[in-house]
Amino acid sequence: MPKKLKKAKSAGRFGARYGRSVRNKLVEVEKKQREKQVCPYCGKKGVKRLSKGIWYCEKCDKKFAGDIYFINN
Repeated sequence: MPKKLKKAKSAGRFGARYGRSVRNKLVEVEKKQREKQVCPYCGKKGVKRLSKGIWYCEKCDKKFAGDIYFINN
């Protein structure tokens, strides 16, 4: 039996719905929001997203509001 490839990544939960380009855009946004961002206060890469627009820097221990999905510096 052949190996099953995971092409859909995080958008695989939608199955065949919504179209390929929409699901690919969603994968890019979700991948970017889950990686650590650069802190606007200390300049180090340690900011994680807690919820919509709420960010927390593990390095300088600051919690602040910002953009919803990722921080634009």
